[in-house]
Amino acid sequence: MSSAPTVPDVGRPPGAREIPTIRRKDGIGGALAFRNDQLHFLGAGLDRYGDIFRFRPLGIPIVLVNHPDYIRHILVEKGESYDKDAMLFRVVRPVLRKGLIANADMELWRRQRRMMAPHFTPRTVSHFARNMTDETAQMLQRWERREGQVLDVTDEIGQLALRIVNRSLFSAEVGRTAQAFERAFQTANAILGAFFRFPFPPLNFPTPRNRKLHRAIDDMDTFVSDFIQARLRADVPAGDEADLLTLLLHTVDEEDGKGMDLEQLHHEVLNICIGAYETTTNTLSWAFYLLARHPEVEAKLHAEVDAVLGERSIPSFEDLPRLTYTRMVIDETLRIYSPAYQFMRRAREEDVVDGYRVPANTNVLINSYFLHRHPDFWEDPESFVPERFTPEAIAARPKHVYTPFGAGHRICIGKHFALTELVLVLSTVARRYRLALPEATPEVHPQALITLHPEGGIHLRLEERR
Repeated sequence: MSSAPTVPDVGRPPGAREIPTIRRKDGIGGALAFRNDQLHFLGAGLDRYGDIFRFRPLGIPIVLVNHPDYIRHILVEKGESYDKDAMLFRVVRPVLRKGLIANADMELWRRQRRMMAPHFTPRTVSHFARNMTDETAQMLQRWERREGQVLDVTDEIGQLALRIVNRSLFSAEVGRTAQAFERAFQTANAILGAFFRFPFPPLNFPTPRNRKLHRAIDDMDTFVSDFIQARLRADVPAGDEADLLTLLLHTVDEEDGKGMDLEQLHHEVLNICIGAYETTTNTLSWAFYLLARHPEVEAKLHAEVDAVLGERSIPSFEDLPRLTYTRMVIDETLRIYSPAYQFMRRAREEDVVDGYRVPANTNVLINSYFLHRHPDFWEDPESFVPERFTPEAIAARPKHVYTPFGAGHRICIGKHFALTELVLVLSTVARRYRLALPEATPEVHPQALITLHPEGGIHLRLEERR
């Protein structure tokens, strides 16, 4: 992959270049190759053409950009000229609807962001830290009789993530209902991931696959609506210790003085459930897998957790500034295996990026799986090296070469919640247990769905630290 100069001022200069396009004769393949192995297809395109190229699955033009200057231009400098009315978000919109993640209506998105942002600041998130550590401690109690067993770590962390988000959202404990939500989301993720790679037949066509998708959506909707209706009946006031649902129910827009209607509230709550569940489940699954494969990193993590906590077994929100290496482990895990490993924008008008003409309505794909492995910015990119995230190392890199939560005005609203949860859960588990590779464990590969999953899940042996 080649380096690229800084993006020049936009204003279609004479002689603007056409973006290189993958063609049949290139030997990379077409729609079927993209469907069968998305990561291999995109990697082959980057190897051949460098940091920008076009491909056309089933005739749909998509441009992949893979340089931090391009990312800055599209998401920050020209952020208002690129929206989410793009192919990838049209694919997931049947699930996420008008929530913040996939909303293409810029005015509605601005209103929702204004209303919701105050409830996702570090100060507000601090009120939910106890939920995170309490639920993790209860999981560890359930593990006490399972020492020496091989755990399905992905499933264990998935259930934990749902318990945390539901306690923070609804002040509720969940059991089988959370497992049903988890199964429904996994079904939808697999179906929509396959549809993005090969968008045919349309999702409104009554195939067995599509009927299965709509059943999964109905299950997730029922899960959310039951909690909302129960809260409406209870009429809980918004006090200092209120959960997120109560805060959202009582939030009004500073410009029009109105709150969300129930349909919009439903969409936002569903987006929060999915986002919080998916980020935690996959990031921590990969983190424990990487630590099991790198005992020297695990030893440094254990040393820091032991030093910071002392005689305590459970960390607190106030410990976060001192859990610096733990945070670096999380950051490096997000570099290698970002759950939201790709996102898209649509060019609302014609643009020029580094001299390349980007026509209006172009689908622009940003894939952090490759951006986070760009050899011009990451030395030995496949290696697991948390020290890449010391303050000095971060300052030496372009800002937009690392985008696990996106960038610009549409950066993930749940970033602070996610990072707080990831560090607290990891340090709580690491204080008492290590998760080791069983004998003859095959390498786990990423599965490129709408989000990035460990194919087959992560399975590790539980060992108590003595």
